[in-house]
Amino acid sequence: MLRARLGPPMAEGASSGEPIDMLVKSTRDLLRPEELVREATRDIVKDEIRRHLEKTLREEPKLDQALRDAVHDLLTARAMEYAALVRVGTATARLGLAALPADVRRALTKDLVELLSKELGQIVERSL
Repeated sequence: MLRARLGPPMAEGASSGEPIDMLVKSTRDLLRPEELVREATRDIVKDEIRRHLEKTLREEPKLDQALRDAVHDLLTARAMEYAALVRVGTATARLGLAALPADVRRALTKDLVELLSKELGQIVERSL
């Protein structure tokens, strides 16, 4: 009779959704020692690899410079990619505006200019 009022038993590890049950479950998850050991070991290995690579770069200045140049080239390429995406977006917006009837284009352009002015004003205010 008591079981009927309480409902079916919960499966092992299941949470009833009650705040205390969720807190206990999240605390149990945080305190998993095997997870902590795995993460600590991964950090130690990463640190050791980083030290070894830094030592190698100190001992081989040409390799160090080659890596720096490659990273610079990669960052430059990414910046150019983002600039190209902005240009494509601008051209697409202009195409969309050009395809609109003149009266709709004027109204939309006016709204866009007001929106951009307001946004730029807020950016300037925040930066001061």
